Amino acid sequence: MAEIFALVLPFFGLIILGYAAGKIVRQPVEALGWMNIFIIYIALPALFFQLLSKTPIEKLTEWSYILGAAASTYIIFALMFLIAFFRERLIPPATIAALAAAYGNIGYMGPGLALLAFGPSAAVPVALIFAFENALHFAVTPALMALSGTVERSPGALALDIAKRILLHPFILATFVGVGAAALEWSPPIAIERLLEYLANAAAPCALFVMGVTLALRPLRRVPTELGLIVPLKLVVHPLLCWLILSAVGNFDPVWIQSAILLAALPTATNVFVLAQQYHVWAERASATVLITTGASVVTVTAILWLMRTGAVPVDLFP
Repeated sequence: MAEIFALVLPFFGLIILGYAAGKIVRQPVEALGWMNIFIIYIALPALFFQLLSKTPIEKLTEWSYILGAAASTYIIFALMFLIAFFRERLIPPATIAALAAAYGNIGYMGPGLALLAFGPSAAVPVALIFAFENALHFAVTPALMALSGTVERSPGALALDIAKRILLHPFILATFVGVGAAALEWSPPIAIERLLEYLANAAAPCALFVMGVTLALRPLRRVPTELGLIVPLKLVVHPLLCWLILSAVGNFDPVWIQSAILLAALPTATNVFVLAQQYHVWAERASATVLITTGASVVTVTAILWLMRTGAVPVDLFP
């Protein structure tokens, strides 16, 4: 257990330090602008390129793994969407509620924690899940908002916008370039390699610190009733469903299954709040969801890591 605490305490400690800094040093949220640009457009893409470019190309085409991991996310999404829609009879709040229950913080938290927990062999499954789940996320959200009438665009303009969001996202671009480098067995010159290494090493600490500051700048005014369902769906049901599906669809490397379960167990992504603000719906409840699931994940993620690292449960339910 001491080993697990040694693993998660520094990780969540960065979030706590960011939260404390955000409470003590009163700066507007706009002050994070350049740091977010560094993380999203420079540091994390460098990390994904580093991870994928050094991976044999045959490991990057595990479609049953990709579809199995994505299926668990979108089953949770569909379930929460239906529940929220029948409650409110409106697509926009149901969409954000569904994202809150299904879309975890796999960008900011996923790579750093998975690599710390399982080592370099976790790099490929993390990158694959991130790329394909983000692509689906970028497609589903604007499509549902357009269907509801919240976004007034022609079908062609909407399709073009979705394609641009997917293909031009810096994480996904870095994934494509990394896969291309792996296919060609190409390595950058040593000077560029060192620069990429510095950037990759900065990605997780900066992302987690900024996440803590962001949480501090969004005070919790009330606890939405929906959290009674969203929190267990996101932090408990989602990883259990991912474990069940991946065990059923194939015989994967244990680290790949563990990485997928860990990513499924992560708290609601801060992007959910950003989308809620963008569409002017569910913003306060989205903010509360991010804050509460992040706090609760200190316990649930620690428990899941302990179960996996100690071998208390089998990695594959159907070996």
